[in-house]
Amino acid sequence: MATAGIVHIGIGAFHRAHQAVYTDLAMQAKGGNWRIIGVSLRSTDIVDALNAQDCAFTVIERHPDGPKARRITSLSKAIAASRDVAPVLDALADPEIRIVTITVTEKAYGIDRVSGTVQAEHPAVKHDLAYPATPTGLLGILVAGLKRRKQAGIRPFTIVSCDNLPSNGVLLRNGVIDFAKRSDPDLAGWIKDNVSFPSTMVDRITPAATATTLSDARRLTGMDDPAAIETEPFSQWVIEDDFPDGRPAWEEAGVILVHDVEPYELMKLRMLNGSHSLIAYLGQVGDYRYVRDAMANEAFSQLVAQHMENAAATMAPLAGIDFSNYGAELVARFRNPEIAHETRQIAMDGTEKLPQRIFAPACDLPQDSKKIGTFALCFAAWMAVMRQRVNTAPDAAAELLNDPRADEIIEALAGYQDAADIYENLAKLPGWMPRQLQDSPFWREAVIERLAMLLSDGADAAITHEINA
Repeated sequence: MATAGIVHIGIGAFHRAHQAVYTDLAMQAKGGNWRIIGVSLRSTDIVDALNAQDCAFTVIERHPDGPKARRITSLSKAIAASRDVAPVLDALADPEIRIVTITVTEKAYGIDRVSGTVQAEHPAVKHDLAYPATPTGLLGILVAGLKRRKQAGIRPFTIVSCDNLPSNGVLLRNGVIDFAKRSDPDLAGWIKDNVSFPSTMVDRITPAATATTLSDARRLTGMDDPAAIETEPFSQWVIEDDFPDGRPAWEEAGVILVHDVEPYELMKLRMLNGSHSLIAYLGQVGDYRYVRDAMANEAFSQLVAQHMENAAATMAPLAGIDFSNYGAELVARFRNPEIAHETRQIAMDGTEKLPQRIFAPACDLPQDSKKIGTFALCFAAWMAVMRQRVNTAPDAAAELLNDPRADEIIEALAGYQDAADIYENLAKLPGWMPRQLQDSPFWREAVIERLAMLLSDGADAAITHEINA
């Protein structure tokens, strides 16, 4: 049996449906000691479930003609960092570990997107700067692991972010170096000179597992598997090929290895993720529980296709990619009746996601362009959802908002019901809307007009108005 060569931080459903599958296929094709030690920063349940079954688990692909199951054995063991971080740091210091991959959601990084420096008041960052020997967050754990390797004279591991962040490798590199610099400038210099941070683009729709997931796993495999997950048939991984100490033969599993990930990343963030946010917020306003429900509405589906076309207009041509075909493929994926992807799941953490999915492409369009309308509608729908949730349960609003800036949002909305007032107060949240949009009367009017319609007439009316504009 191959030994571990990778530590993965964030062993949620997406990792198990994506990087773990690619690594499983790569080892089947070319071998190598590339099994994965999975780390959970918060949850203990998934760690216990995986370890109880030797870390093998079931992936169910939801094809339109029915589900198909396969067993994945690329995980070696699982560690709950919340119980004890020492085994995590021991794994990171192991010379056999040559790669660290990451899927922890955008808000867990604690890095300012503009400056590339750490957010000193981020709870995990604040703790880990004060107690570097017992880190709890991503940056603290990475830096502590790299420090051990430097002290022991061991080559550093390559660090690979697989989260939906623009230039995720560059952002993570800047954050790790800045974190290290605050306590150990020599270590920061060593990281700067020696550690590789390849950028990546990942894509696979992975809904949360349900009772149906578990029953299908039992039916298709003949065994109980509390760690089973479900996903769509489509999967994509584009990686900047910069691995000084080796990597699995991921290309044998279909990974696209390139010199520059950014064009692929922009395509995915703006066309897929941006459309997902549009569906999620309008879906929440209009009581569409699942993406497939929204896409079954022809007007809603037409709006999504229109938004993808608008997003494509913000990007330079990409060799070998037809944006129209890519958009049509996305629509077909979103329509898949076998995928139960909840709009509420996608709608979390809006203040982390909207800047790259909606604001950035909106800035790349002429401010008087009709194409900006779907971007304005998405932002307006986010505002409508925030207002709706605060009004529904004022005492539990922070939990309902499910956003790292929930307290600021609640304060901004206090007492305001008019579309213009809601816009003015939410648009003023510091450090997230680009100055270009803040200063644009056209953008302001476009958002307020759509927000007023959502508040008075609902999502379906706003959708119909947008596609006929």
